[in-house]
Amino acid sequence: MDKKTLIFATGNQGKVNEFKQMLGDEYEILSMKDLDIDVDIVEDGKTFEENAIIKAKTVCEATGKMVLADDSGFEVDALGGEPGIYSSRFMGEDTPYSVKNAELLRRCEGVPYEDRGARFVCVIACAFPDGNVETVKGVIEGKLADEPKGENGFGYDPIFYVPEAGKTAAEMTPEEKHAISHRGKALRAMEAQLAKLAEAGEF
Repeated sequence: MDKKTLIFATGNQGKVNEFKQMLGDEYEILSMKDLDIDVDIVEDGKTFEENAIIKAKTVCEATGKMVLADDSGFEVDALGGEPGIYSSRFMGEDTPYSVKNAELLRRCEGVPYEDRGARFVCVIACAFPDGNVETVKGVIEGKLADEPKGENGFGYDPIFYVPEAGKTAAEMTPEEKHAISHRGKALRAMEAQLAKLAEAGEF
């Protein structure tokens, strides 16, 4: 059986790799870079949902094909939910995550464990050429760690401690992480939606 092609509206190779690891057996995953798509995406939404929809619709309109896009971020309760939807742009898009992570930890120095609630949020939007859009959401709750730990993953993973796992997201194997992560939850929900569409002959 031929694999169905999914276009992801992202330039983040870390995300592309995760999508391929989680969906690659059933789908051929193509990024904007793979397809040489260069469109200006203005992420001016106020929520993860709005930004995911903006990305998916922009690339869908440029290609005329069904497109998936995710918007995800890291929320720290002690910082009023920052960096939130600005996670990738926090302190500048080109700033290394080691610097961003150090700054978040610095700002939360002395905050007790019970007040260090944090979470990763992921919303995936699927835009169709007929103008329809479907969205799904995944969340994983945890804590802001005291210090960075682990070499796996990317972004804020080294400072996100998952109590039930007893380790940070960056200390998990890819399989462990995908089983419980925000992106894993959202992708499984979207995969179920795609399966229904395929059954109905719409995909």
